[in-house]
Amino acid sequence: MLKVEGLRAGYGAINILWDLSFEVNDGEIVAFLGSNGAGKTTMVRAVSGMLKPSAGSVLFNGEELAKKNSRAVLDSGIVQVPEGRQLFTEMTVLENLEMGAFNKTTREAFSGNLQKVYQWFPKLAERERQLAGTLSGGEQQMVAVARALIGMPKLLILDEPSLGLAPNIVDDILAVASSMARNDGISVMLVEQDITKALACADRGYVIENGRIALEGTAAELGANEHVKKAYLGI
Repeated sequence: MLKVEGLRAGYGAINILWDLSFEVNDGEIVAFLGSNGAGKTTMVRAVSGMLKPSAGSVLFNGEELAKKNSRAVLDSGIVQVPEGRQLFTEMTVLENLEMGAFNKTTREAFSGNLQKVYQWFPKLAERERQLAGTLSGGEQQMVAVARALIGMPKLLILDEPSLGLAPNIVDDILAVASSMARNDGISVMLVEQDITKALACADRGYVIENGRIALEGTAAELGANEHVKKAYLGI
């Protein structure tokens, strides 16, 4: 599915990522963990085509994406739910979801996919005519995830989905991510500061520190790791 090797990226003369290498397999949830400023969002931007890496490879289903723009990455099947949701707040829920149908294939499948996301997030069906900016934070995050799913991703990137949300809402969103991976074969990159929740639903994970992969392993291995427990779980 996704294989990243030797990824370097940054902003101007400042390098943030240093030779990152990782993989995400079909139907797998992989957590990318680390504190604020560790380089997680820069990594997401480099994988999604929003930031051109200075070195390294981003191979997705055999296609090299490292030098391609974000539209080419999107067309390949990588869809991102950005940190902070970034909805069109003056548009309705339904209009925001329509924005997820970005090409001929997704537009043709929109009606069926809309019903599918309404099954995952029933509240959105009730509020489809409501302006997105008037929704609660949790409901807005549901719209952001649903909009991404309308795009029929092969790989879904969730960038800090727990940010500012109540724990029960985060649990609901991560439960949908787990269902997609298990039942629909959609791979998930889960980029999170909340290590406890991330490891609870992930198959594997990577810990990023200072722009480098510091640790990797199964969710169980990372949860039991003494460094992770002391540095991130306060144990």
